[in-house]
Amino acid sequence: MERRDYAILTVLAVLAVAVGAVTTREPLGSFLVGGAVETATTAVTMGWITWWALVVGFAIAGGVEAWVPSEKVSDLLDGDGPRELAYGTFFGFVSSSCSYSATATAKNFFKKGASAAAALGAFMFASTNLVIEIGAVIWILLGWQFLAADFLGGLLLIGLMALGFRYLVPDDVIERARENATSDDEPTARDPVCGMEVDPEETEYSTEHDGTTYYFCSESCMESFDPSDANDSIRERATSIDGWRALADKQWKEWGMLWEDILVGFVFAGVLSGFVPDSVWTGLFAGEVLGLPAFVVWTTFLGAVIGIVTFVCSVGNVPFATILWTEGLSFGGVLSYIYADLIIPPLLDAYRGYYGTQFAAVLSGMIFVCAVVTGLVVHAVFAGFGLIPARAGTQVAETSIQLDYKAVLNVLATLLFGALYYLHRDSSMTDDAHGGAGSAAD
Repeated sequence: MERRDYAILTVLAVLAVAVGAVTTREPLGSFLVGGAVETATTAVTMGWITWWALVVGFAIAGGVEAWVPSEKVSDLLDGDGPRELAYGTFFGFVSSSCSYSATATAKNFFKKGASAAAALGAFMFASTNLVIEIGAVIWILLGWQFLAADFLGGLLLIGLMALGFRYLVPDDVIERARENATSDDEPTARDPVCGMEVDPEETEYSTEHDGTTYYFCSESCMESFDPSDANDSIRERATSIDGWRALADKQWKEWGMLWEDILVGFVFAGVLSGFVPDSVWTGLFAGEVLGLPAFVVWTTFLGAVIGIVTFVCSVGNVPFATILWTEGLSFGGVLSYIYADLIIPPLLDAYRGYYGTQFAAVLSGMIFVCAVVTGLVVHAVFAGFGLIPARAGTQVAETSIQLDYKAVLNVLATLLFGALYYLHRDSSMTDDAHGGAGSAAD
């Protein structure tokens, strides 16, 4: 997150406290102290509840990225039929959970020939909202009904995006966006030994084997290269120390991109829980005034708007979504809030830079409309089958941290986190010894 994003979130937090101070019936001093205590309690206990799921989720995602070859993914996404959408959804599901990383990866697939539906619809959405770690956190904080709704709604949203790209967006608009995405390309190659990205036109170190040219960041990497390692199987990568170092590097990259969003999500959820009275939420959502049908439509639209203005994305959304649910936002509104994390202002700027203003507006508008429509449809389906959970069953924060199964899982997760961090540091020191410069390959 950038400094501007922090400034906006700080303003929103101050407004939340100010609204609570104006509307509360408690003495101001006790209100502020009580709100601060509840903010800290909520943030810490949410972190405690979800820590093990985050560690395991990032480790699984890191293993998939490190051990599963992705060179031919763009070819599999060259179309907008069910097969290509399924591939895009699958690769997104086992990929990154960071919205920023997802948009950058989707752009790379798109500029290499993947269809807009498969890359910018299926892959980009699935790699943000259908990944393992966000599913685990949704299950823990909101319950299995929301997890099922998030997954089924995600598939519906991907289908709606595909229909929109096929029937509503002219082909010339899509091709101009692809031209914009490729206009600033710089050639890069991955060092097969240390994983660094190098410029093939600048590096002095390369070798050819079986018709394939490999580029290296340093002489030591080139001399230690074994061509047979370039075609290691998943099993060989998963059972080698180098494979686990690669996993550690990938999962640490995800932590580096997401820890701020996750922390902000917990703290912001705590601020809203601690300082905003129930009466304010009741007035905002207007359930008693509008009646049920209009209430669902209004709050589903409102959920997407809140998702945009809060600047928080991916896993960091879920703690805030939990507060919104317990305070009266509709079932469909919670879903549209979660889905709208792909159109927060920083990502809108990224789309404009990637694809140009026209396509950025088309893409963002489609995501917003599809998020709202999907929220309404899923709400209606789950209501029809009686699957919408009771708000009272959602536990925002535990009263205390107890020595139960979550404590055991958190201890094991911390050990795993420490081991992977050690492997990451060991890999980084090895790269430094090679004298390579650059960033780890995505």
